[in-house]
Amino acid sequence: MTDVRTPTAEDRRARAAVAALFLTNGALFANLLPRYPEIKADLGMTNAAYGLAVAAFPTGAIVSGLGAAVLIRRFGSGRVATAGTVLVGLGTLVAGVAPSVPVLAVTLFLAGACDAVTDVAQNAHGLRVQRRYGRSIINSFHALWSIGAVLGGSMAAGAIALGLSRGVHLTISTLVFAAVALTALRSCLPGRDDEGAGAEAADAGAATVGRARVSPRTALALGALVMIALGGALVEDAGNSWATLYLADSLGAPAALAATGFVALMGAQTVGRLLGDRLVDRFGQRAVARAGGVIIAAGMGLALAVPTVPGTIAGFAAAGLGVATLIPAAMHEADELPGLRHGTGLTVVSWLLRLGFLLSPPVVGLVADAASLRWGLLVAPVSGLLVVLFAGVLPGRRRVA
Repeated sequence: MTDVRTPTAEDRRARAAVAALFLTNGALFANLLPRYPEIKADLGMTNAAYGLAVAAFPTGAIVSGLGAAVLIRRFGSGRVATAGTVLVGLGTLVAGVAPSVPVLAVTLFLAGACDAVTDVAQNAHGLRVQRRYGRSIINSFHALWSIGAVLGGSMAAGAIALGLSRGVHLTISTLVFAAVALTALRSCLPGRDDEGAGAEAADAGAATVGRARVSPRTALALGALVMIALGGALVEDAGNSWATLYLADSLGAPAALAATGFVALMGAQTVGRLLGDRLVDRFGQRAVARAGGVIIAAGMGLALAVPTVPGTIAGFAAAGLGVATLIPAAMHEADELPGLRHGTGLTVVSWLLRLGFLLSPPVVGLVADAASLRWGLLVAPVSGLLVVLFAGVLPGRRRVA
């Protein structure tokens, strides 16, 4: 039973600080994504080379993610999240002006490594604040991440419309959001993260994945949850890595308008996350996930079958709305599976989720080079259908006594 208490002024300031960190984390990299077509054109990359280059970001995240706990225990989650935010900003700036494909790939790798550490640290600090509140507030932080992504994408679209160079635009975004993060650090909870054992529990879960005796039923359920999370990752990456490029190159949309495909996906995802808790409470995770899968498949399927600029933007918006609750639902249910030590299911889903983000760009790029990007983006409606297929593993509506 959760002990709900009245938050102190320090608690409220810490909550605002974590909210600011989530916002900046969403906004920084989103400032770079709509400029990808310019970078691709300037460096003369094929679709396959482009897919491999942008895959360097999730590769860096996979490599560094397990080291985040060590840094958090050593320096505290607030400091690690703030330092990581500044480094991600610098990474996006250098990637935006990279003079060659190898420099672009290396810089994205390092930015991804910093982003993974930042993500773990800001979630750790958010959970620390949540423990002091005695009630759930972590979902509001993730909604603010989506709002930050919309803000960053909109800033990029505005910079393109104004004719700002990538160097000037990304310098401005880095300075602004680094200043926000450094200001937020002053209101983070002081000291190290000694109030809970989140990092140690995660480490223990990762260490026992191979030793735990898992029943076939639990293993099948975990596999289904992984598929739901991977489906969400593939849909998100379709918007992150390819929406702007598809609208600009395949459909001939002006650069500023092409950037709105990504903004539409992230904006709809934000709305879905803000409404998600209420919908899940009323209809259950299973119904919400199935509805999301249908919305993704129908929206993106129709957009690809009848390719127009307005229809494609609407299709990416439908994908964002449908995908909003999928990854949180899979992570939450994986952490509740019977027969697994605390943190083990969450560790497995999180790790394979990052693998999905890693493999998606080069696979779509290879299909685009072999056929067309329109065919490559079929990954989105197919993922929606897979979510519908595997959503039965999620719980239905829970009765409240």
